[in-house]
Amino acid sequence: MNKDVVIETERLILRQWNMNDIKDMVEGLNNINVTKWLAGAPFPYTINDAKDFIQKTIDNDLYNFAIILKSENKAIGGTQLTNVNFTNGTAGGGIWLNEKYQGSGYGTEAFGARIKYAFEVLGLRRLENGYFKGNEKSHKMQLKFGYKDEGIKRKKYISKATGKIEDEYITGLLKEEWIR
Repeated sequence: MNKDVVIETERLILRQWNMNDIKDMVEGLNNINVTKWLAGAPFPYTINDAKDFIQKTIDNDLYNFAIILKSENKAIGGTQLTNVNFTNGTAGGGIWLNEKYQGSGYGTEAFGARIKYAFEVLGLRRLENGYFKGNEKSHKMQLKFGYKDEGIKRKKYISKATGKIEDEYITGLLKEEWIR
């Protein structure tokens, strides 16, 4: 990711994580109600976990965005594009949001900006997402943008937060199906 990429919406800024975001990241992810839906986030979530994650995103030039709430200048979540394949025009990814900021449309606003960036700036043609059974908020948000249910990867992950083996429900969005 170009380190200078900044995506701006009405209420949010999506930009690369930096070490100044550690406190906000720990606040958001040190909550089992958030991390239980994420394959790779442990619980409890520590300062060292945040430092390691942020350093990895910086070192590896990944498309990992902090979701900054403009009114508070605070990182309230994260979203990313993973496994970006320019040859095939595809990517995966997901989103998480601090529980205190859920229910206000911030996740939908950030996810929509991420989709727009993937299709209009990166020129991708297909996005794939996944969610764990029971995470209906995530599923409904994806459907709102035009994602289609595509299948289940049985016993795909062992959740770092809960230790439970989780099925991953797969959704896909083609550029021509995208609901803006």
